[in-house]
Amino acid sequence: MNRTTLSLIAGTAALAAVTGFAVLDPPATAGTRTAEATAERPVERTSLLCPAPSLSDLAETSYTSFTPVTKGTGSDGKAELLPAAEQSADGAGGKGGGKKKADKPVLTPKEPGTPVTGDVSGSGTPALLGTAEGKFAPGWSLQETTEVAAGTGRGLQGVNCTAPETEFWFPGASTASDRTDYVHLTNPDDSAAVVDLEVYGKDGALQTTAGEDITVRPHSSEPILLSTLTDEKQENLTVHVNVRSGRVGAAIQALDERLGGDWLAAAADPAGNLVLPGIPKDATAVRLVAFTPGDSDADLKVRLASPSGSITPAGNETLHVKAGRTTAVDLGDVTRGEAGSLILTPTDQSVPVVAAVRVIRGKGDKQETAFIPAAAPVGARATSADNSSKGTTLALTAPTGTAKVKVTASAGSGGGTAQSQTFTLKAGTTQHVEAPVPSGLKGTYALTVEPVSGGPVYAARTLVATGDGVPGFTIQTLPGDRGTVAVPEADEDLSVLQK
Repeated sequence: MNRTTLSLIAGTAALAAVTGFAVLDPPATAGTRTAEATAERPVERTSLLCPAPSLSDLAETSYTSFTPVTKGTGSDGKAELLPAAEQSADGAGGKGGGKKKADKPVLTPKEPGTPVTGDVSGSGTPALLGTAEGKFAPGWSLQETTEVAAGTGRGLQGVNCTAPETEFWFPGASTASDRTDYVHLTNPDDSAAVVDLEVYGKDGALQTTAGEDITVRPHSSEPILLSTLTDEKQENLTVHVNVRSGRVGAAIQALDERLGGDWLAAAADPAGNLVLPGIPKDATAVRLVAFTPGDSDADLKVRLASPSGSITPAGNETLHVKAGRTTAVDLGDVTRGEAGSLILTPTDQSVPVVAAVRVIRGKGDKQETAFIPAAAPVGARATSADNSSKGTTLALTAPTGTAKVKVTASAGSGGGTAQSQTFTLKAGTTQHVEAPVPSGLKGTYALTVEPVSGGPVYAARTLVATGDGVPGFTIQTLPGDRGTVAVPEADEDLSVLQK
């Protein structure tokens, strides 16, 4: 095997490891070519991690698993969602990794194309480790949704269970007196992970007392109360999770005494152009939080993509973000009764930025909070699990060019037939589309978004569940599901043995 072939295989393995594993098919016949153009193949293994849902005894949590049907997969495969190993007080509980004998899957999917759900109650639910192989791996999606009836963080909380990574940015965290924010770190691997937490406020990096060399044991999860890392009380912070050894899943649970709470998911990687999709049309307050990790200040144009086109929020035409400092601006009821997405672009020089918005619905003591981080585009396909016929709103944004998008509602978890519909989005607009619903729906269903033509598309899904007059809601963005991986097609070349 020559050096070129070895490099191709090494590159393929590194790329496939993002979400799973891909293999090179053996050549049917010997040939003179060493490699052809790459081909998109379904991933063969996917890992997803769900944080521990709640510390409240009043919490009711549901998990929904869905894998879209993907061409090119085999007939075999499996997927399961298992509790992370719990650590005892002396640290021995999860020592050495592995699963307890009593562990049973929270849910076990049966076939791609049909969602599967599982429910738990109370405060004792641990973080969950999910693995999908074979036909269940490409585009696998897991949603964790929790309803908390009362207390700090009451309302609806939701998060997409995510793949393990080595770096995360969370603009929008807080150590204010009415906020309780936990950084959840989950390690799926057989060896310990070592993590540094860096916190940035309005004047730069905050001095932390225990943010370095945090060890997350194998197959376990560690919730870290953000206020224990620093004595400073600041309303708007950016948290940087830097994994120095291993991989983890990370999410921040942001709980407010008066304003409910939700999960703050990681923002898209630092970039000069950002899209924050799916601000509800009835939002009563929107706060934009931004941070630039580099040495240069960033000057950004702020636009709102509405159903009729892009507009500039009055009084907030631009945003200046100082290097290494967290900047926040209150935009009020910026959507003014229409669907909207924020689009941030450089005024001149492009400087990488991370951003998120905090959204509030309701008034007085009946307010609830959700977060929208800057999102990655849908790409080839994105999926949102755990939808209901009346509580779901799908927002689609085409920031730069007209786009045509196919939206498919899966079969229901308890029955129903899949339905599809195609939508056309004008450039610079956001639409709350009337997404299809499975015919004869029973249970919940998944929505799959697939751009057909045109420019890039961004998407977000809002779930609503009002209780006792509180407009409970949660928002998840829909980045690409990374269901395929580019694999070079290699042929044998026996002539290299003669060189």
